[in-house]
Amino acid sequence: MAVALKKRLSRGRAVAQDRRWAAVLARDPTVDSRFVYAVKTTGVYGRPGSASRLPRAENVEFFDSAEAAEAAGYRRSRRAVADRDNMAVQHAAIVAAACRCIEGREEPPRLEELARTARLSPWHFHRVFKSVTGITPRDYADACRAKRLRHELRNDQSVTDTIYRAGFRSSSRFYESSGQLLGMTPSNFRAGGNKMQIHFAVGECSLGSILVARSPRGVCAISIGDEPAILVKDLQDRFGRATLIGDDASFERLIARVVGLVEAPRLGLDLPLDVRGTAFQQRVWRALRDIPPGTTASYAQIAARIGAPKAARAVARACAANPLAVVIPCHRVVRSDGAISGYRWGVERKRQLLRREAQKDKLGL
Repeated sequence: MAVALKKRLSRGRAVAQDRRWAAVLARDPTVDSRFVYAVKTTGVYGRPGSASRLPRAENVEFFDSAEAAEAAGYRRSRRAVADRDNMAVQHAAIVAAACRCIEGREEPPRLEELARTARLSPWHFHRVFKSVTGITPRDYADACRAKRLRHELRNDQSVTDTIYRAGFRSSSRFYESSGQLLGMTPSNFRAGGNKMQIHFAVGECSLGSILVARSPRGVCAISIGDEPAILVKDLQDRFGRATLIGDDASFERLIARVVGLVEAPRLGLDLPLDVRGTAFQQRVWRALRDIPPGTTASYAQIAARIGAPKAARAVARACAANPLAVVIPCHRVVRSDGAISGYRWGVERKRQLLRREAQKDKLGL
């Protein structure tokens, strides 16, 4: 029984090897993300879609990843480096064409259709799209539909007509996600948000003046600055024609809890949040909340954590757009060399926050 099992496993490995070797012979780029092959006589490895000269079959060894090949002592071939750069250009062109297709369609195209146009498998296309843009094709289609919806709502058509023109198959499906897409009902959005009430108050903390605002969905703004009037004006500019209600006595407890978070970050803030942003921004902000107090991460590390290793600059822009100071701790993101970069509420405040968190971490607080 054991001998028979070993023979079956051996045959299975041989079949897998034969399939991989067939892909190398065909220079099939659709499997480039699945494995690499290494050449024992030259000590280098490459992708199956590479245009490099084909080796003898008996000199080839297969690995599931480039990291595994390098761990075995192989190095990336020069041709592989050139192929990688060329592949990046090809992937960018493929994704750009897919984005234009998504933007030009009222009904989002299916993944299989996009992949077929790109001449890739759906799995491979999905991976390429996400690696280039940092979001999935579905997320991009949703963002385009939300943008189209906001544009259409500014016109005079009925809300029902607008829902269908924006690509929603049914009004019930739209209303399930309208709060996430618009932050309010479509009628309120069309009216400039003038029916939405936002309560706010301004207090003081060790970093200066602090403004906290709450919509019916949760805390929607936390800002820090030197001048309370400027903080209030920024809130007015952000929420347009919404009704702002200040000096609410019940808000004193909320302000105290937020100030407590500024002074002692490890306490956390267990409150509902109303965080509005693009799909990519939301992913970045969720990753920021996973950075523990007393530690930092680079923009490149955050990009890698959300599955978009080439999107470090986009991560920096998402940090700059963060609407909730300290609660979404963008102050814990630094440059790759550890240097402190810009901060929406002032670089010096960023230094103070990091210094305070580091000191409390040493004390075990």
